[in-house]
Amino acid sequence: AERERGITIDIALWKFETAKYYVTIIDAPGHRDFIKNMITGTSQADCAVLIVAAGTGEFEAGISKNGQTREHALLAFTLGVKQLIVGVNKMDSTEPPYSESRFEEIKKEVSSYIKKIGYNPAAVAFVPISGWHGDNMLEPSTKMPW
Repeated sequence: AERERGITIDIALWKFETAKYYVTIIDAPGHRDFIKNMITGTSQADCAVLIVAAGTGEFEAGISKNGQTREHALLAFTLGVKQLIVGVNKMDSTEPPYSESRFEEIKKEVSSYIKKIGYNPAAVAFVPISGWHGDNMLEPSTKMPW
C-alpha cells in the first residue's frame, strides 16, 4: 500500500553499529494522515533527517504557512530532537536538473525557518540528494560537484 500511494505509513526500523555508535534508523511517515506515527518515531530520536522536496511547487507547498516541512521541523524540535540534517531531495527534478541555485534558495529559506523555532542553521548539514537516482546517498555525486 505504501509504494502504491507513494507515502510512508508505518514506522520502519534498521539497526546497525559503527566503531563508536549503536545506530537505529527510524523511517517515520511524513504524510499528514499519519502524524501520530511520525511523532512516535521522532520522540525516540537523537537526530532527525528532514527530507525536503526540491521540485518546483513541492518545496513551496512544504515551507508554506501550514506546510509539512514547517510542521515536521517544529515537531522534531518540540520533541527534543536537537540535531538536524536536511536532505534536499529530488535534485534531479529541478530546472535545470541538479541546480545549485535552487539548492541554495531552499537552504536559505529552510535556514530562516528553523532558526525561528530554535535550531542553529550553522550547525545543520544541508545535503543535496536524488533518492530516485541515488545521487549523494552513499557517495558524492558527480552531478553536484559544487
